[in-house]
Amino acid sequence: MNMPGRLEGKVAVITGAASGIGREAARRFSEEGAKVVVADLDEKAGENAASEIGGLYVHADVTNPDDVKRMYGEASEHFGGVHILFNNAGISPPDDASILETEMEAWERVQNVNLKSVYLCCKYGIPHLLENGGGSIINTASFVAVMGAATSQISYTASKGGVLAMSRELGVEFARRGVRVNALCPGPVNTPLLQELFAKDPEKAARRMVHLPMGRFAEATEIANAALFLASDESSYITASTFMVDGGLSGAYVTPE
Repeated sequence: MNMPGRLEGKVAVITGAASGIGREAARRFSEEGAKVVVADLDEKAGENAASEIGGLYVHADVTNPDDVKRMYGEASEHFGGVHILFNNAGISPPDDASILETEMEAWERVQNVNLKSVYLCCKYGIPHLLENGGGSIINTASFVAVMGAATSQISYTASKGGVLAMSRELGVEFARRGVRVNALCPGPVNTPLLQELFAKDPEKAARRMVHLPMGRFAEATEIANAALFLASDESSYITASTFMVDGGLSGAYVTPE
């Protein structure tokens, strides 16, 4: 007899779902019975991700209010409702570095994609959840929301701090209305972007690795599994939390060799 999945009967909208953590989450959520909306700007990768799991691809710029409203409208129309928001889209561009070098344009671009998008996705997504009797929101923050990064990326860090604070406030505000909101705070994740960055600068890589008790970066699927737990009813008493998935990084000073 097949056991029902942990997200059976749920509809999840995942932003930034064409690659990395978002794509792994789309796979895991689907495996656990969810109908998944893959939202991304990358049409080819987004279509591939959606077709792999029998989901729906929606082309959406999550910094644009009209796109965000349309994204939820299409999700609800196609699948009959929305129960889970995984607001995961984000960028970490190389021109976001020390505050002394980061120009206003880079600052604003990162704030728009990382923070404004979460505001918009919550603003226009929460009414859909309330219509369906509640649900779960997972906002991707970062370990840098709670501690200073070894390598500065000032706008990224500030944006993730904003995501964390906003998630906490929303979790408190909507707790009695059946909507849970949590900030997922990954440590460094082994993505192509990170690999490329570290191949270029081994010294920077070594500087980050010294703070990781496990001696390795997270795999995207490990972060997706944490998102799955927060999306499921197994986390029914968890809201407004800073959900650290960082391999012990935030608890370490430096790691012995």
